[in-house]
Amino acid sequence: MALDPNRHFTRRSILKAGAVGVLGVLGSSFLNPGALYGKPAQANGKEEMHHSLKNQMKQGMAHGYDPGTDSTPGLEAAVKALTAFDYGVVSKSPDGRTIRDYEIQAYDAEVEIAKGIKFPGWTFNGTIPGPTMRCTEGDIVRIIFGNGSAHPHSIHMHGIHPTNMDGLEPVPTGKEFIYEFEAKPAGLQPYHCHVPPLARHIHKGLYGHFIIDPKKPRKPAKELSMIMNGFDLDLDGENEVYTVNGYAFAYQSRPIQVKTGELVRIYLSNLTEFDPVNSFHLHANYFHYYATGADPDARPQFTDTIMQCQGERGIIEITFPAPGKYMFHAHQSEFTELGWMGFFEVG
Repeated sequence: MALDPNRHFTRRSILKAGAVGVLGVLGSSFLNPGALYGKPAQANGKEEMHHSLKNQMKQGMAHGYDPGTDSTPGLEAAVKALTAFDYGVVSKSPDGRTIRDYEIQAYDAEVEIAKGIKFPGWTFNGTIPGPTMRCTEGDIVRIIFGNGSAHPHSIHMHGIHPTNMDGLEPVPTGKEFIYEFEAKPAGLQPYHCHVPPLARHIHKGLYGHFIIDPKKPRKPAKELSMIMNGFDLDLDGENEVYTVNGYAFAYQSRPIQVKTGELVRIYLSNLTEFDPVNSFHLHANYFHYYATGADPDARPQFTDTIMQCQGERGIIEITFPAPGKYMFHAHQSEFTELGWMGFFEVG
């Protein structure tokens, strides 16, 4: 398939042409804004979009989608992001408290979000999402933030901390700021840039996980970090690709390996811009869901589907009763067809 660099690929056109064909053969160039088959993207109304969605979903389910297992930088980054926890550089204060130092650099980088599709991101440490920082409640956290981007940025941490450490003040290009605070409360806390316009800075990739473990450790488990996100390739305010940890169909290409009877703990959040909610649905099993993950002794929800608004997060705990491949995906069919789908392979 020859690629016209002047074509404008929107979510509508990807679904109309088929997610299989478009994601599989787009080539290595990022798609620049232009016109979709000579027609402005905004000329496609919602009725046409919904008709295209329904047709594509039928075609996709009829013919299936095999993303293959070819190694690409984006796929390897998404696989690594599942279990890459940064505990910082540890030292002790004079009174014996644990101090954790982290280094976070913001810089602009082209990031692969599907095979052959690259996105001009604004990143923390070169990846979308940024690194998963981890500590224990009560630790002193110091984040040395340097801005190497062409734009002003900041780091806003969810949680409890002094207001002068809240990340509302932009850090100019070439400057540095040190965020320092006591880590609390325990749970899953997202972080993201808080420089206006927020939608642009978050959508471009400036977000990540900050896990604060409780002083009383949780039960041993296979632990995974997952951030639901989306990518607007043509800057029309609608996402064309949906992912977990920044790469479409990553865990369909590389199913997540777990064992029968093993406790699996997922730190899950939604940083999808331009869509009100995102969701997580597990096939052939149920899980326990702890909203925010702040209290490991709280009574969890027992379900197979949860929804999160932007910035919402929680902890999922699953035990698989038998071997097999258990699908998981967003329960918005459109998101599933455009990249938000994967498998747990239980052995």
